[in-house]
Amino acid sequence: MDEANTKSGGRHLAQYRGGFPAGLTWLTALEDDGAGLAVGVLRLPAGAEYAETAAGETAWLLMGGRVSVACGELRETFCRQSLFDQAPACLHVAAGSIVRLVCLSDVELTVYRCANRRPFLPRIRRDVPDEHRGRGLVDNVSYRLVRTILDRQRAAPEAELVLGEVVTLPGRWAGYPPHRHPQPEIYHYRFDRPQGFGFAQNGDAVFQVKSFDTVCFPGGVEHSQVAAPGYLMYFSWVIRHLPGQPYDHPEFSPDHAWILEACGRGRYPAGAVDAG
Repeated sequence: MDEANTKSGGRHLAQYRGGFPAGLTWLTALEDDGAGLAVGVLRLPAGAEYAETAAGETAWLLMGGRVSVACGELRETFCRQSLFDQAPACLHVAAGSIVRLVCLSDVELTVYRCANRRPFLPRIRRDVPDEHRGRGLVDNVSYRLVRTILDRQRAAPEAELVLGEVVTLPGRWAGYPPHRHPQPEIYHYRFDRPQGFGFAQNGDAVFQVKSFDTVCFPGGVEHSQVAAPGYLMYFSWVIRHLPGQPYDHPEFSPDHAWILEACGRGRYPAGAVDAG
């Protein structure tokens, strides 16, 4: 399957499960789905140099490798060996900024862009802490690590991108209870093993997701994720503040909001062993 669509408007992009080619591969365009978000993957070999003038507000998130980044007076070297165990490093720039990369090893970055033209100074975000969300709720089955890279508190007030990462533990849920928000959102997935997989809810539809897949969620549609047992699931997530509707927090499904209570837990049958 290359691409699946649902009546609710969500899209599942699965045509790159063999990996991405060298260079910049755009997965979505600004005009797609009314989201106003372009997401791409940039792969470069060791020794390569890359320069680009950002066509809109852009974030460059290191997925793996060692790279020297420069924008204006900013100069820094990013290094990352594991999406699952190491904090992100991200360069965030305004439209018109000139970004230069020098690859000190084979390098892969994900690129996130919106049409925002308002100026702001380039920033580097790194050493982002893990948030231990869902811990202690419903027997820890929605415990995951969340890393918020850009939001209202972590970016210039002129910025529109909201960006983060989630590491979903094997057999557990993320973005749970199911939630929604007016702003469209895009997830990009990776797993710790080539055969790893999980499932993404998009309203009443469910997609099986694997490494290098991307899912586009429309605004206002409930979504949540689950990783198959035995496999760590990583995904980046990106949202754009809408005019007059900045992203702040999600609205959880009222049917499942009871799970957020400190003592909320599911029922087990009498004969279950080692449950709860």
